[in-house]
Order: sequence, then structure tokens, then C-alpha cells
Amino acid sequence: MTGKAIQRGLTHLGVLTGHPAAFILFGAYVAAWFVFDRAELTFHSVATLITWLMTLFIQRAEHRDTEAVQAKLDELLRAHGEARSELTRLDEKTASEIEEHREAERRGDPPS
Repeated sequence: MTGKAIQRGLTHLGVLTGHPAAFILFGAYVAAWFVFDRAELTFHSVATLITWLMTLFIQRAEHRDTEAVQAKLDELLRAHGEARSELTRLDEKTASEIEEHREAERRGDPPS
């Protein structure tokens, strides 16, 4: 597996954790744990579950905020006649590709 494939996979995994289905999966996991191994549901286990749930909440809020900002930026790019259309697809790139794009812009090089 190449580095870019791993980066894209991790980005996709991050998007999936922001999806409402992640909460359903979490609920199913907790229910299965409660049904099959209730004795092991200790304070430490509950703290771990709460940490996992808070991580899902934070990821969901972050994903929502990112999507809202992205929609606003896309609208501004569409409204501005001089904007380059390839910028509307920049969110589909990996973090390192975006950083390379930004560095090329700083140097004044044409975008790749």
C-alpha cells in the first residue's frame, strides 16, 4: 500500500467517524458488551466508553464545521469570476497534497 493510499484511507476513516452511523456502531458495541460481558463493565471500562463517545462527538462537530466552511468557500469561489475552478476540488486531496499546493502558491509556481 502506498503512502498516498494510506493517507486517503485515514482521511476517509476520519470522515466515517463523523458520520451518524458511527454512533449507531458505538451503541451496538456498548449493548453487546453489556449483554455478553456485563461483569467486565468496570469503572475503567465505562471511562473508556465515555472517552470514545466524546471523541465521536468532537469528530462529528469538527466534520460539521469543516463541511460548513467548505460550502461557504465553494460558494465564494463560484461567485468570484477570477477564481480557478480547480480550487473547488482541493478538499479531495490529502493533507500533504494541499500543503504542496499552498507552498507552490507561496512561491508563485503554477499549481500542479
